[in-house]
Amino acid sequence: KVTLEAVAKAIDGTVVGDGSIEITGVAGIREAREGDLTFLANPRYEPYLEHTQASAIIVAENHKNVRKPLIQNPNPYLAFLKAMRLFAGDVERPGPGIHPSAVIAETADLACDVYIGPNAVVEAGASVGARSIVHAGCYLGARVKIGEDALLYPNVTVREECEIGNRAIIHSGTVIGSDGFGFVRDGEVYRKIPQVGIVVVEEDVEVGANVTIDRATTGTTRIGAGSKIDNLVQIAHNVQVGKNCIIVAQVGISGSTVL
Repeated sequence: KVTLEAVAKAIDGTVVGDGSIEITGVAGIREAREGDLTFLANPRYEPYLEHTQASAIIVAENHKNVRKPLIQNPNPYLAFLKAMRLFAGDVERPGPGIHPSAVIAETADLACDVYIGPNAVVEAGASVGARSIVHAGCYLGARVKIGEDALLYPNVTVREECEIGNRAIIHSGTVIGSDGFGFVRDGEVYRKIPQVGIVVVEEDVEVGANVTIDRATTGTTRIGAGSKIDNLVQIAHNVQVGKNCIIVAQVGISGSTVL
């Protein structure tokens, strides 16, 4: 239990009303119950203000018609995220260690404080930076480079020579560095064009589940720093995604596109 005044201080907000009430959790405006703190960021949810059972609401400005204590903050969504962390804490991360069933090549270079989960494979010449986490069933191909504080959820595949930047998060089922779709017609048959480039995922990128990012035919397919990619996205060979881009679910980006 935390007073509303204490919550407001923690999330850089200002209390309007009774700051002594106790808050026990956070919830969406429709699901909230007594003791919960909720928020209003989208005007289409304003009708729920009259009916929500939340004990207090984070808003961008004072809603005089709301008979509940408020926390004012110019960015209610961001403030609510901070409140969630206050009550739920960060996701628990496994401590350093290599599971006995993991297969690690002798020439792999692992920082002393990484975590490598069950049945993960790290091939020759691959490197994993400090404090990074590689969960169960992941595959890191030859000469792959994983930066510091990266997080790879179970069953991620990073093919040979591809690079993952610091603090990147890759969700389950994603394949980074699959062959680009390149063929040339030779009479009645199609000949495969060798795909000899790589993928570079820069720092602070998050890639959702079951995403495929193809390696370049030559050169680099690049995902710029800070970009966020939703589930079920296909990014083809030699695509250049800039910094802080948002790519939402089921998008397909054709080869050599620049975003």
